[in-house]
Amino acid sequence: PSPGALDTYPRQPGVSVDLYVFALELSDPSDAISGEPTVTIRFTKDGLTSFFLDLATPSNGKGMTTTGVFSDSVPLHYTHANNRLTITLPRPSRASELRRFTVRYHGIPADGLRMGVNKYNERCFFSWNWPDKAHEWLPTIDHPSAKATSEFIVTAPDKYSVVANGLLQSEVSLGDGRKTTHWKESVPIASWLNAIGVEQFAVHHAGMVRGVELQTWVAHQELDSGIARFETTARQALEFYSDRIGPYSYEKLANVTAPFNGGATEHATEIFYGDGGTLDGATPRAAPARRERSPRVAAVPGSGGTIAHEIAHQWFGNSVTEGDWDDAWLSEGFATYFALLYDEHYVGHDAFIQGVKAMFARARAAEDATGKPLVHENIADLRDVIPQLVYQKGGSVLHMLRGQVGTDAFWKAIREYYRLHQNGNASSADLERAFEETSGQDLGWFFAQWLHGTTTPALDGSWWWDATKKTVVIQLAQTQTGKPYRLPVEVGLVADSSGVPRVEKVDMTQASQRFEIAAESAPLNVVLDPNTWMLMEPAKFSRRQP
Repeated sequence: PSPGALDTYPRQPGVSVDLYVFALELSDPSDAISGEPTVTIRFTKDGLTSFFLDLATPSNGKGMTTTGVFSDSVPLHYTHANNRLTITLPRPSRASELRRFTVRYHGIPADGLRMGVNKYNERCFFSWNWPDKAHEWLPTIDHPSAKATSEFIVTAPDKYSVVANGLLQSEVSLGDGRKTTHWKESVPIASWLNAIGVEQFAVHHAGMVRGVELQTWVAHQELDSGIARFETTARQALEFYSDRIGPYSYEKLANVTAPFNGGATEHATEIFYGDGGTLDGATPRAAPARRERSPRVAAVPGSGGTIAHEIAHQWFGNSVTEGDWDDAWLSEGFATYFALLYDEHYVGHDAFIQGVKAMFARARAAEDATGKPLVHENIADLRDVIPQLVYQKGGSVLHMLRGQVGTDAFWKAIREYYRLHQNGNASSADLERAFEETSGQDLGWFFAQWLHGTTTPALDGSWWWDATKKTVVIQLAQTQTGKPYRLPVEVGLVADSSGVPRVEKVDMTQASQRFEIAAESAPLNVVLDPNTWMLMEPAKFSRRQP
């Protein structure tokens, strides 16, 4: 895409959200909610006369009905149509000015906040905002570039506990069978990362890990199994990622079971994991397909799997958030690869390589199925914002990037990328810049071909021993469609029965090339990519007579 290419969400230059305070009331047995949230807007341009928030409009008995918009208790003119709440300012904006707007509304959410029963037939409420469903029940700027701090002030029947982003501020019984719970998230997050879970929870506080409180929230029937499910892996992941990437950004890490058929989603400070439950009391209701990650990430004994994947998102996707949906791989590709890095650290190199090979195979299959580049091109339909290509090829690109610059430079670049963009937004260009500046390499070619190419490289070739020159001669051809890739490919020369190769690297830049590698004697075998660094089709490569 051109440097200015963006997804199709309409930006509002001069309008930035500083704070959401979501005041909501939930009740039994009705699925209707009422809200009176306050949104603090920072205007960065003079002369604006209106702005909009995303908020679902009523349709087929669901959606939100707005009954008033106020600023400092003064009613304002507004229109609410086509899922946009457009607010007219009483006077034009001034740059650097903060104004607070309160919206009163009610309705039954069509999505975003789901209400029903869990697998124990107990009523509960859980949000699922991915990717742009927050506006189904909350007035927001529903785009990842619009990060803001937030608070939830939730009034619900006494029997429920409420978990939300950030730190618990208060829990007050109103004396009429209701309770108000106040949570505060002091770090700016994207709209879809705001989340609540309301259920008869059992809660375990597992202590501090690298200065972060670790919590487990599960159905009250499952406390012991919930602790066993989450806490060891979560503790290890917090330690590993904090030590290798940089400090965790948030106030807590809560692992929460939710009544979804499967999958998980990585809300800031609170991760929801499907427990096979149901929200309608009869038919299991599956989470969106994008959340079915864990078995696809790493299927090795003792692997971090889903938990390591979702916790990695707290750094990449949550803290460093893609500024545009076109760059969704900066979230899912990172979490996919960092779950494998967790395995490399805690399980071992063999398990890591097993996971990399499986990731490469899934990336090839996804690329064949879609024929699309890793970076989206002005994406409009967010139902396809994270196909398997984004997970698997995204993770593969990071692994190849590590192979290109070396492991030490890889971690140095990752730490710098995180330092520069922590609690903000980033792009693929920002990642490229961090790797170029820390490694000293020009990586424009690497990012161009792997982020925007639509085919997987395929190699055919042969090798032979030239006794006269004492060289191993290698002939390679790229057979994929389209222009040739630049492929810095490792070549392993196996000299004896130990099978341990001497590794050299050739830099293939043409459709067909010949390489010669000095060797004192004929090797028993020659293998391509012996250390599994390159995403490519299985090579057709064999010995032939000279």
